[in-house]
Amino acid sequence: MKNLQDKKIVLGITGGIAAYKTPDLVRRLKEQGANVRVVMTQGAQAFITPLTLQAVSGNAVADSLLDTQAELAMGHIELAKWADLILITPATANTIAKIRSGLATDLLSTLCLASAAPIAIAPAMNQQMWHADATQANIRTLNKRGVAIFGPGKGEQACGDVGLGRMLEVHELVELTSQLFASNVQTSPRQALPTTLSGQHWVITAGPTREAIDPVRYISNHSSGKMGYAIAQAALNAGAQVSLISGPVTIEPPQGCQLINVTSAQEMHQQALSLTQNQHNNVTVFVACAAVADYRLENIAQQKIKKTDTSDTMQINLVKNPDIVADVAKLPNKPFVVGFAAETQEVAKYAQDKLIRKNLDLIAANDVAQQNQGFNSNQNALTVFSAHEQFNIALANKAQVAQQLVAIITQQNKPIKNKNHYNRET
Repeated sequence: MKNLQDKKIVLGITGGIAAYKTPDLVRRLKEQGANVRVVMTQGAQAFITPLTLQAVSGNAVADSLLDTQAELAMGHIELAKWADLILITPATANTIAKIRSGLATDLLSTLCLASAAPIAIAPAMNQQMWHADATQANIRTLNKRGVAIFGPGKGEQACGDVGLGRMLEVHELVELTSQLFASNVQTSPRQALPTTLSGQHWVITAGPTREAIDPVRYISNHSSGKMGYAIAQAALNAGAQVSLISGPVTIEPPQGCQLINVTSAQEMHQQALSLTQNQHNNVTVFVACAAVADYRLENIAQQKIKKTDTSDTMQINLVKNPDIVADVAKLPNKPFVVGFAAETQEVAKYAQDKLIRKNLDLIAANDVAQQNQGFNSNQNALTVFSAHEQFNIALANKAQVAQQLVAIITQQNKPIKNKNHYNRET
């Protein structure tokens, strides 16, 4: 991670239980060559001491806007000018609300106003606080302003709840920080961060489909829907209107999206075409992330098929399902169309063939034969192809992968009248 060499990072620590992870975060950032100066809120000091952070950072910890010695040299302005990045971790709901409102009630919130450096936050809070309308509105506003949102992750929380709201792990935060600098963030800080999707309407398919055999049996696959739901959340965070067409899953949808539940491939096809064909919906981007069954039964049994003693086999006839992403890409005024290719071999070859054959603008390919990524995993890695370019998204939490994919889609989706494989110099 040479991107962090000699980078100057102000690490803001606020009053959440996840603050106990920050000494390790400081150590890992320094290992990558970063110079770290810590700013702590009063609440943070209830969880960890300034002395600990001073020891691991090698710099004095700033914790007061009214420190007379520091302010002899206008310490808060000096820090604001010094920083290449302000990274707030953990970022509590209270701190997020302060930054969104432009308050300057302590040293950290004052720095955020006084600095031209990019800001990144790693939210950490109870899952209900994260899903609250006020918090989600604050997150969307900050994203529109160019603030990078790292996470949150999903899992068991200190209060005993399970859900979104956990601060990302230290290695994930270091990787995301490195990626931020890799995007030339140092040359034009706020402008280099992902742009807003305000005014755009994204339609995203997610999860598996189920093709009935009889009233109690069906054919399906291992898709959990996590990747599609993460993309929907990332697009929402960036300000887009999102319609999520979802097959049967067991996860909660992102708050603020239009959720359309379907079961079969034919139902998903109908909903996808209905949304994208209607010009009043003004669909700008279509992301086909669902794992759609290629085939369905020719004839569904009306009653449960009984097992018999006279035969050890059962024969069923399958017919091909409609191709959702290809049909959307055939529309006269099609949106920017992104496909997915979940493969077990020759991933690049099959993905690029699908990109051309189905007239897609982008395709995101993943190797589902790899352990700990893809179906039913919390992690993924993607190789994204356009007609002339390739983008690699390294193995990471699906929320992080989704953020990077949304950034790629946004960068590639230029306002060109005819977007059918537009020419782009590489």
